[in-house]
Amino acid sequence: MLEDTSFAIHPGKEQVTGIDAYSDIGTLLNYKKTDNKYLFQCKNGQVVIQFYTDFIVRVVMNPVDEPKLSGSKAVITLPETVTVKEQQSSEALILKTSKLELVIKKSPFRLTVNDHQGRELIAEMDRGMGFKSTGEVIAYKVMNEADHFYGFGEKSGHLDKRGEKYEMWNTDVYAPHNPETDPLYESIPYFMTLRDGRAHGVFFDNTFRTIFDMKSEEHYYSFQAEGGQLDYYVFAGPEPKSVLEQYTHLTGKMPLPPKWALGYHQSRYSYRSEAEVRELAKNFIERDIPLDAVHLDIHYMNGYRVFTFDQERFPNPEKLIKDLRELGIRVVPIVDPGVKKDPEYNIYQEGVNGDLFCKYIEGHIYHGDVWPGPSAFPDFTDEKVHKWWGDKHEFYTKLGIEGIWNDMNEPAVFNETKTMDVEVIHRNEGRPATHRELHNIYGLLMEKATYGGLRQQLNGKRPFLLTRAGYAGVQRYAAVWTGDNRSFWEHLQMSLPMVMNLGLSGAPFAGPDVGGFAYDTNAELLTRWTQVGAFTPFFRNHSAIGFKNQEPWQFGEKYATIMKKYIQMRYEWMPQLYSLFYQASKTGLPVMRPLLMEFPDDEKTYNMNDQFMIGDNVIVAPILVPSVTDRAVYLPAGEWIEFSTGIVYEGAETHLIHAELDEMPIFVKKGSAIMQTEWISNIVKSSKNITMNVYASDHDESYRFTFYDDDGETFEYEKNAFVELDIEVKSNEDSVEINVLQQKGNLSPAYKEINVNVVGLKEGQHVIINGENSGEKRVVPVK
Repeated sequence: MLEDTSFAIHPGKEQVTGIDAYSDIGTLLNYKKTDNKYLFQCKNGQVVIQFYTDFIVRVVMNPVDEPKLSGSKAVITLPETVTVKEQQSSEALILKTSKLELVIKKSPFRLTVNDHQGRELIAEMDRGMGFKSTGEVIAYKVMNEADHFYGFGEKSGHLDKRGEKYEMWNTDVYAPHNPETDPLYESIPYFMTLRDGRAHGVFFDNTFRTIFDMKSEEHYYSFQAEGGQLDYYVFAGPEPKSVLEQYTHLTGKMPLPPKWALGYHQSRYSYRSEAEVRELAKNFIERDIPLDAVHLDIHYMNGYRVFTFDQERFPNPEKLIKDLRELGIRVVPIVDPGVKKDPEYNIYQEGVNGDLFCKYIEGHIYHGDVWPGPSAFPDFTDEKVHKWWGDKHEFYTKLGIEGIWNDMNEPAVFNETKTMDVEVIHRNEGRPATHRELHNIYGLLMEKATYGGLRQQLNGKRPFLLTRAGYAGVQRYAAVWTGDNRSFWEHLQMSLPMVMNLGLSGAPFAGPDVGGFAYDTNAELLTRWTQVGAFTPFFRNHSAIGFKNQEPWQFGEKYATIMKKYIQMRYEWMPQLYSLFYQASKTGLPVMRPLLMEFPDDEKTYNMNDQFMIGDNVIVAPILVPSVTDRAVYLPAGEWIEFSTGIVYEGAETHLIHAELDEMPIFVKKGSAIMQTEWISNIVKSSKNITMNVYASDHDESYRFTFYDDDGETFEYEKNAFVELDIEVKSNEDSVEINVLQQKGNLSPAYKEINVNVVGLKEGQHVIINGENSGEKRVVPVK
């Protein structure tokens, strides 16, 4: 027996207390400045403070070595030259930029970050930065009574994350999805704090399993990782929009997607044959329901082998793709990272012969079970693998495919841990590291490889990429969907704060599976969810094997008519949505926004879960429960016009709004404007007529917005082939003025003018366009 051997005195059998307790970084011993950074030597480790801009500071603590400042897969920006003023006393060192003030207490080392007016952003008191003997690193920060927390990427539950504890570890979660389900597929270790109307942010750039704890203590929150360094950035804000712009300054902004990717997508696990896909497209065309993309799930492949088509089910994929394209429909196939272990399969052969798969340190390939059975996994941390995988997508692009759907890229494996063995070694560009360290960026690097390959192969066309897993910076390559939700009203409700928090985490192109993926949907739920989907950035109906089909016509003509109305509405709003996507590509600001983003001084918006904004002037207040046709709607300060009825509502009040099943309450702020077009057909998805709907106010109001357009398909906009109008709307009791302040770009669009429709114009109010009374013909010329 083992107890009769030396195992009886195994160190693991001791009753140990306190050995894994928190160890503080300790007293500051000395410091020095080199280049744009300060290096602090403390009793129990070293800290680097590095200013990236006047608004952004980086803090890195390493308890073992000098902090490492390179190697991030999320941050793509180099630090700027920042002027820093120093003040020193026996107790503290103060570092000041024009927008930040850092107070560093020396004994023990404690960091407080203030804004330039001395307002506290983050602070440390009896605890600060530290570590445990197990290798964990941790930071404690003071939690103010007025703090509200947002972001954290893809998390379930309510909008405000105060009182929650979250784990960052990309995980395949089929069921259940509920407010306590954590972690999920995406790991974005970033959050925004809103306090008394002012915002700041923190990004913890550590790829190990990390924990954010806004729950366990009354006066502190913490973030920690099970390995690596404590490496975080503080963003000064002070507006929520500014925080997000500063975060995406570091981690990048989304590329402008093709217009077709913003349309309606239809998917199912699975459309199993070419005949079924053709019948699906025929139904959409004959019913005049808009459709831009059909997604093909895993059954299109030959035995679930990626980069193949099943020749019996899909005998001529090139012709299918061409025929659908002529109907205005793209095909988006799923591509998983698992490569079937099969010595006769060329992709597996290339991976083995080229040393492209993830391996153990002893040299043998890691195999895990996924859809094809035992499979190998490309090591995307290696540049040669990155290029190989990207090049392999020529298989799809030669067939005419312009979009790819990456799934199972957490990576998911069918075992108890749900993922790859954490002892697997990644090459990591010459700095080998275990999967325990790099797990959370596996999906991000797969997306980078896929997007790079598509962009290179599509001859100037913009790729579309959809992903389930990712890390901070995911927005640079892919749209995100929220994974395997279910056909429950609670999941419709939960999808709103999930998508809003993804937007607040720098990922504006996001959405849930409309109708719910698993379980049987019903007519009312699918109808209400389709209404919401028409205004979420990513709009896809997707359902699982073994459950009811949920194409718009599956529940009869009554419901199909309503869903058709809202899917068409998506295209009518396309000029407005496309302009907002353009803004997202430039500033990082989300298309779908929580009300707090536009009204940070209004406490009633801080946990508004069942309403959202499109841009800065439209509020959507959907019905999210069954058999309900009346709901309370809170409208912030201002006057708001209900889109469908023209009824005017006062802001800073809650109103009871009636909405039968065929209506979803939408409100536009008076004094502002939205851009719209008409739905024509699947082949011609919008007309040449663009209309600016101006919502007249008789108060002194001023509103500025940008209308943007281009060919919607290529990268020619990078060569100035676009139309960008900077427009101002000014309203008072005498007039409504519309002025084009500036026009950029040299594109000549199909329309030469924009029609102006003034809603709610009062008797005696004149309409003035570019300084002239408009008369009967109200248009804005486009040069």
